Amino acid sequence: MHGTVVGYLNMEARVAGYANDKDRLSKRLRRVEGQVRGIQQMIEDDRYCIDVITQVAAATKALQAVALELLGDHLSSCVASAIDAGGPEGQEKIDEATAAISRLMRS
Repeated sequence: MHGTVVGYLNMEARVAGYANDKDRLSKRLRRVEGQVRGIQQMIEDDRYCIDVITQVAAATKALQAVALELLGDHLSSCVASAIDAGGPEGQEKIDEATAAISRLMRS
């Protein structure tokens, strides 16, 4: 966090934009966690390099999908609320989202 309140649908209630999707997101992250443990086991079992790389790519794609979903939640809740409220916070949220998109594109 950057010293300001980020990622909230309602600034007074401080509800995360992904609050309604929390269980589903957690389930997806547990699935990714299982994929990463599988990759670790593949390394320990001296599996073929390309097979390991394929699984790393799949886990990476799964994490990127979670990140995109979180970004969508952030845009439709936190950014939209900040814009509706007016003032400079709307532009701050847009800049924050733009930076997040930039980080995702570099990964």
